[in-house]
Amino acid sequence: MMPIATSLRSLAVAGTTALALALAACGGGDTTTSGGDRIEPVAAPAGKSWSQVVEATPDGMRMGNPDAPLQLIEFVSPTCSHCADFSRTGSEPLKREFVDSGRVSLEIRPFMLNAIDLVLASGVNCAGPDRYFPLLENLYASQEELQAGFSSAPQDLLQQASAQPEAERFAFLAQGLKIDTFFAARGLPADQLNRCLTDVAKVNHWAESTERNSKEFEISGTPSFVLNGELLAGTADWPSLRQRLQAAGAR
Repeated sequence: MMPIATSLRSLAVAGTTALALALAACGGGDTTTSGGDRIEPVAAPAGKSWSQVVEATPDGMRMGNPDAPLQLIEFVSPTCSHCADFSRTGSEPLKREFVDSGRVSLEIRPFMLNAIDLVLASGVNCAGPDRYFPLLENLYASQEELQAGFSSAPQDLLQQASAQPEAERFAFLAQGLKIDTFFAARGLPADQLNRCLTDVAKVNHWAESTERNSKEFEISGTPSFVLNGELLAGTADWPSLRQRLQAAGAR
């Protein structure tokens, strides 16, 4: 079985800047937040709920009122089991109780713990805004299926990928891990995925954004949550995040 926790450094993609990632653990951030007055709901555009308003951001994808008083960022790793737990328990109530109220927007920012994260995050982003959130939630619900593909991969797959031309390394890895098959079964054609994975500048951007966000917000694990620019201490599950949002005024 090829280990999941493999550094992006192993693939030597697009220069040293993209590879200088401080690897983090799967589970939890560390700082503080403060209370706030109750925030009134904000009406969504006619004929829509706020959770249907999705647009790309420089480092991820945002759902909800772009001018929401509470701007929530969730840093996620596609291979992180704690992120999958949060998706299972928190995604729906977060949308229903907070995003749809217009008080809170949710931006997902991929935080790469390994090379496989980079392939999976690129694939989800490749699907575009309309399909991003459903596909990400499906990915978390399908971690066991993905793990089966990883387990059948050759032991030296990363070494083989490193030997490919620079623009082909992550597409090669996706094929070897059957990630291309996984996405194809969910409506993302293999040629579309291949175009995204061979876009060296874009792949490099995802790696660089992990490094930059790690330093800016002192992210130490996933999932981690930042509210209005402030990292939330000890907040990696739905009950604790719900309490934080309510304390900040979304109640």
